[in-house]
Amino acid sequence: MSTKAGSEVLFEKVGNAGVITLNRPKALNALNLTMIRHIYPQLKKWDKDSETDLVIIKGAGDKAFCAGGDIRAITEAGKAGDSLTQDLFREEYILNNTIGTYQKPYVALIDGITMGGGVGLSIHGRFRVATEKTLFAMPETGIGLFPDVGGGYFLPRLQGKLGLFLALTGFRLKGRDVQRVGLATHFVQSDKIVSLQKDLVDLKSPSNSDVTLAKMSPTSLKLTFRQIQEGERMSLQEVLVMEYRLSQACMRGNDFYEGVRAVLIDKDQSPKWKPSTLSGVSEQAIEECFSSLGERDLKL
Repeated sequence: MSTKAGSEVLFEKVGNAGVITLNRPKALNALNLTMIRHIYPQLKKWDKDSETDLVIIKGAGDKAFCAGGDIRAITEAGKAGDSLTQDLFREEYILNNTIGTYQKPYVALIDGITMGGGVGLSIHGRFRVATEKTLFAMPETGIGLFPDVGGGYFLPRLQGKLGLFLALTGFRLKGRDVQRVGLATHFVQSDKIVSLQKDLVDLKSPSNSDVTLAKMSPTSLKLTFRQIQEGERMSLQEVLVMEYRLSQACMRGNDFYEGVRAVLIDKDQSPKWKPSTLSGVSEQAIEECFSSLGERDLKL
């Protein structure tokens, strides 16, 4: 069995394994709403299928597993008042929860760039296989967002304060370090990935952080600091509900659009954050970001 979903994500059945391939190599396999809407029902279907024993997810091309969500589409939608800013976050977080509660072995082959939305597609699964090409980061504070897709759940559970450091700075972990800190469960050389997949089928630097932080959105830093503190005591489901509230707060604000402009569109690397300092971000403003959305809250 092999099926195409608008070719941006491919599904095939290899033996008793369901294989998902993120198929946007030119966009570093960035995750968009169409892909989410194909992956979610396929996972549900395989979970109930007695002929499917495990699920493998991987990225096409040789550069990335998945470099994140489709930030440009979200930015354009937010400026236009389009419902995509609600739909994508809601449906992505529901998919994250589905992966986190999946009953069958779920194996993510994170061979290459794995950031943001790509972390959400891998970190909540039972197995994450890194290679020497793996580049892992949650760089959201640099674009006026916060480390979502369950970041408030898995980051505070890393050893010491590493999760807080990764969340605030967007620091990039490479290769074997991704496994050493517990973000990946296994490590293999990249050229062994194909044979690993076959085997599976056949189976039944902190000192520079203050420099770094000066570049980040003050609002994102305060949001993220509290998000990681709160998430330490929460279940994955509670974290995703919290993060949906934060995502919608970011969609209403300034810094996400300005961060995307400066980093991804104009590429001048000089975002004009509002407020521009940590002291300018009031506790009341942060409190409002965490407030219930009432009927619009995420329901899992």
